[in-house]
Amino acid sequence: MNRLAMQLCGVDFKNPVIAASGTYGFGREYNEFYPISRLGGISCKGMTIREKLGNPPPRIAETPDGMLNSVGLQNPGVEHFIEHDLPWLRQQDIVVIANIAGGTEEDYAAIAEKVNEADVDMVELNISCPNVKAGGAAFGTSPATAAQITKIVKEKCPRKPLMVKLSPNVTNIAEIARAVEAAGADSVSLINTLLGMRIDIRTRRPILRNNKGGLSGPAVFPVAVRMVNEVYQAVKIPVVGLGGIATWQDAIEMVLAGASAIQVGTAMFADPYAPLHIIEGMDEYLEENGIDRIADLVGGVTLW
Repeated sequence: MNRLAMQLCGVDFKNPVIAASGTYGFGREYNEFYPISRLGGISCKGMTIREKLGNPPPRIAETPDGMLNSVGLQNPGVEHFIEHDLPWLRQQDIVVIANIAGGTEEDYAAIAEKVNEADVDMVELNISCPNVKAGGAAFGTSPATAAQITKIVKEKCPRKPLMVKLSPNVTNIAEIARAVEAAGADSVSLINTLLGMRIDIRTRRPILRNNKGGLSGPAVFPVAVRMVNEVYQAVKIPVVGLGGIATWQDAIEMVLAGASAIQVGTAMFADPYAPLHIIEGMDEYLEENGIDRIADLVGGVTLW
């Protein structure tokens, strides 16, 4: 029996470990280290309707126990993905999740229509993007705009389970989660990166050319655990947990907080094999504790 096998929104996963969007590309590079089929799924590099070059460098900065990035969603565009990357991915025996983004409602609608017809298993909706028609505030920072963009994408992409990736840069993430659930989301994933900044004390300028960037890595893990638990208690749809997961112990902790599956990202930059170590450790934990299914552990924390 495969103790780690699970189902998310009707999609079967051999294990709950998913490569996080933006850290795994489309899987080809990591496939040189090991067959990516050993993972449960891959959330592909965030895609836009057209090719995007991203932000000017420097766009990566080290931080204590983490990193800042302002890559700016550099990607080849959805058409290139469908024509060149997706056929290869479909041969790898892995759940394929298309991560989509945009700067306007029209952008989201257009890319949602494309992936609706593509051979992907799920769609992950990035709502941390700035709404260029509304002063640059991210779509995911208010319940109203988060719900609106979720509704648009769900209507344009009804054939695929929709997972909405939530921003932590909000006052009440549970409120956002309830809003996207009501708008048709089939699941939510969290957390996306926390907004941060580093300054070079010699030049007295920000290290990142974009001034600010997204903080990821072990430093954000406690925040992610807290938010996953809050959202798990607030919604009925499945929660996928991510943010600073680097070990199997982290993964188990996230599952106990309420995550039905987990995503691994920044840890793979230091150790490409991190997801495999996590899968092996999770399986051994279940065996040692007499747990038959990973699903039996979801939300298992007992709060004081």
